[in-house]
Amino acid sequence: MRPLILLDVDGPLSPWAAPRHAKPAGYVEQSLRLSRWSRRRLRIWLNPAHGPTLLALASPAKAELAWATSWEHRANRQVGPAIGLPPLPVIEFAGPQPSWKFGPVARFAAGRPLAWFDDDFDLFPEARRAFVERRAGLETELIPVDAHTGLTGEHFERLEAWLRKIDQP
Repeated sequence: MRPLILLDVDGPLSPWAAPRHAKPAGYVEQSLRLSRWSRRRLRIWLNPAHGPTLLALASPAKAELAWATSWEHRANRQVGPAIGLPPLPVIEFAGPQPSWKFGPVARFAAGRPLAWFDDDFDLFPEARRAFVERRAGLETELIPVDAHTGLTGEHFERLEAWLRKIDQP
């Protein structure tokens, strides 16, 4: 089964908690319209190198990238193009989630190994523990990202090491 690489936007790809005067290296400010009916704009930082880096890491492992973000389908319209990603599958989080994203992600993954970048894994520790133990022998790598810095080289190294590990016969 093809492994999954799951992406959250706020925190990993857009370091929302970074001080305004201390934009992390490589990030570029983007001004995104909240909706086509609104004049309001959202300013976020994105790193255009992240898309090509993720694609390059996923390709040799035949891993599938997917959005695991509250941005849902807007990530394909507004974030992906800004960082060089093609349209990706989207995990939908309709309605209130008693266990945050873990339930919908488990259903989407359907027994596939996965690595997941997010900044909020500690919100629901019991749900996280159950998710990681979802199936014996199923490789699951939760990669926490500090929302002050966003993705860094260390995160990509951790993903690369995990992809090498699951590629072993």
